[in-house]
Amino acid sequence: MASLNVYSTLVENDQIIKDNNCETKMGLPCVLEAFMSIFETGSISNKCCGELVGLGKVCHSALIKRTLENPLFKDLMPAKITAKSIQTRNNCLALIDSPSPSA
Repeated sequence: MASLNVYSTLVENDQIIKDNNCETKMGLPCVLEAFMSIFETGSISNKCCGELVGLGKVCHSALIKRTLENPLFKDLMPAKITAKSIQTRNNCLALIDSPSPSA
């Protein structure tokens, strides 16, 4: 029964990603930058923060979940990665929403 739940989650995430065109909303350089910021260590530029926020919460969550389901990432701690992805997105939201200093 557990394998059925995993399969249904995979299909659900893939459907969300497909229905929302999630894979086309960010350029590859920003995808890599966001990935490194969430799954490794690193910062994310203002430009890529804008793309990450533009991706939307639904796409962001579905892409993180799908990445965590990949066997290559089986040794990662999902709760830690999920928390870091939320923190990264929230930091980007704050950065994008904050008024830029006047010159």
